[in-house]
Amino acid sequence: MSTPVVGAWLVALGAAVAGLVVGWPWIVRRRRAQLRALPLPPGWARLIEEQVPLVKRLPPALRERLDAHLRVFLADKAFVGCRGQQVGLQVRLTIAAQACMLLLGQEHGEVFPRLRQVLVYPGPFIVRRRQWLPGGVLSERAQALVGESWGEGQVVLAWSEVLAGAADPDDGRNVVLHEFAHQVDQDGGAADGRPWQARPADAHRFARAMEAARAAAQRGVPHPMPGADVPPLFDDYALGDPAEFFAVATEIFFERPAALQAQAPAVADELARLYGVDPRRW
Repeated sequence: MSTPVVGAWLVALGAAVAGLVVGWPWIVRRRRAQLRALPLPPGWARLIEEQVPLVKRLPPALRERLDAHLRVFLADKAFVGCRGQQVGLQVRLTIAAQACMLLLGQEHGEVFPRLRQVLVYPGPFIVRRRQWLPGGVLSERAQALVGESWGEGQVVLAWSEVLAGAADPDDGRNVVLHEFAHQVDQDGGAADGRPWQARPADAHRFARAMEAARAAAQRGVPHPMPGADVPPLFDDYALGDPAEFFAVATEIFFERPAALQAQAPAVADELARLYGVDPRRW
């Protein structure tokens, strides 16, 4: 590994972290710009492509932008290993590269501004849910999850599922894309399947298209091509909640854009507008 490159990377990284601690916006912006301008350390690009083959589809300009966002992501966000999970370079790069796919449409924008930590478990983790039942009875049940996004600034991931989702870029299943889509949704408040957009007209059109597609899938509307024997893209999990529908649609949009175009073209169009990129053209 080249000493000058690594030294420049460490200096910029330290400066970025110091700027965040001080909290001066202009210092933060300047240090992030410095990070974006640095080349990746030797070996990182190869490791990213080995772990996340989806990035090989990116046009050169978007690949450069992904690398720039990734550098800021790694400087800004803390990674925490849970239940014995070690968090080394492979873990951090694999997660960050997939998460930053959702940022490709912006050149200098915020990198998941509400996110503070990424918690990584070796496999599915157990959460306990409480709910009030009729008659005032409090029920508690345990549930095994492979990913979760919290509005308080954390994303929780099962490393085994991260690896599986990254390894096959054509199956439309990717826990990192899914949970970070929830982060995009939560930027405007609670996750409701209606991510914030600057223009109210865009937000209304987006919501109408997503709800119409979800309703059509719930009714089992036939594939638009007569006689086509194509399995539905959205399962019961996606169809049961607008926020989950949006997150699952995001997974499919980046990994199976042609299939999404065939079955729900309005959803593909809206996601292309929202994310500022169009995987249908890669």
